[in-house]
Amino acid sequence: MNLPPTVTPRAFERLSEIGAADEGKALRVAVEGGGCSGFQYEIVLDAPKEDDLILEGSGQKVVVDSVSLPFLANAVIDFTEELIGARFVIENPNATSSCGCGTSFSM
Repeated sequence: MNLPPTVTPRAFERLSEIGAADEGKALRVAVEGGGCSGFQYEIVLDAPKEDDLILEGSGQKVVVDSVSLPFLANAVIDFTEELIGARFVIENPNATSSCGCGTSFSM
C-alpha cells in the first residue's frame, strides 16, 4: 500500500530554525526528470499551492505536488548534518539506485 511520505521531527525542527513558516513558506519536495540517474529531487522553500499534499508538524509545512507524490510514496524526509554539510535528505524505498550526490535516483 502506498502511503504519503513522512517527515521526521528533525526536519520540522530545522524548518522552524530557519523560520520557513514565518515567511509563509513550506519545504517543497518535488521529483523531476533529469539528474545522473533519471530522476532528481528538487528541495526548495516555496509557498504551498492548491494541489499540494501538505504535511505539518511543529507549526511547519512540507509540501509535495500531485505529480511527484507517487514517486515519494512511503519515503522519509529527514534533515542530516554531516562533515560535507547539513541538508534535507530523502530516504526513498521506491528508488532502485541513486548516485553519490544523493539528489538523483532511478526507479
